[in-house]
Amino acid sequence: MTLTSDPVRAAGLVAREIRRGTRDGRPTKIAIARRRYAAERPDVWDALTNAERIPRWFLPISGDLVVGGHYQLEGNASGVVERCTEPESFAVTWEFNGQVSWVQVHLGETDGDTTLELVHEAHVDPDLWAQFGPGAVGIGWDLALLGLAQHLAGAALDPAEGAAWPLSPDGTRFVRLAGEGWAQAAIADGDDPEQARAAATRTVAFYTTAPEEAPEG
Repeated sequence: MTLTSDPVRAAGLVAREIRRGTRDGRPTKIAIARRRYAAERPDVWDALTNAERIPRWFLPISGDLVVGGHYQLEGNASGVVERCTEPESFAVTWEFNGQVSWVQVHLGETDGDTTLELVHEAHVDPDLWAQFGPGAVGIGWDLALLGLAQHLAGAALDPAEGAAWPLSPDGTRFVRLAGEGWAQAAIADGDDPEQARAAATRTVAFYTTAPEEAPEG
């Protein structure tokens, strides 16, 4: 089973936005992704917060998924659950490679569907932003939101297949379209268009190149 046979439509279902903020007196970049799901809010909430369901569309998770509890995503980020208001929103720290950032998820109801808004705020190294732009985190969230859609639709996902999907023709096209979308969001926030598109190209190459073939620099 493939994750999607229509990467153009799938990538187009996500609305992307970049904002600027501050935390602890330091500037931040805020990446926002929004997507609507044909599912009721309690089901989406459960898929996002149930430790038995999260690995079916995202990554294996361990820890205490309660306010104040610590979680660990296998091979990825860890953090602390800072806030939880069921079934509307939750907030966690996102700790990866020695860096701490912050993720919030909000769920709204629209005509029986659920609108998900994911907000990821981080202190960003200007040089890394110039090199890779918002797609460095944004594309990963696009892929996660796609996996969630497949899960909510009843698809049984193979984690290994999902991880390899960006290397497939459909996956590469999806990643490229997502990268272009994040570049446009950065441009709308004031980034130089040429630099934003060049950064997106580098990030897309990272996601769509096999690890042993990954370009240097």
